[in-house]
Amino acid sequence: MKILRILATILSGPMLLIGIIWVLQGLNILPGSFMSGQIIWAIYGAPLALVGGALVWWVNRGGQTR
Repeated sequence: MKILRILATILSGPMLLIGIIWVLQGLNILPGSFMSGQIIWAIYGAPLALVGGALVWWVNRGGQTR
């Protein structure tokens, strides 16, 4: 199970960051890309950011290790 935590730690940060960037570009808050102003990227980015954030929380929560 330790390998899963390591893998989740490696994947969660970039997932959260990419999701936030996609949302900001989709909403045209962060311009400068072909994705800017395309609302579909905000729709794709929101669930990615939520899953990445949940993974960050799950990996870093306190408590017992199994």
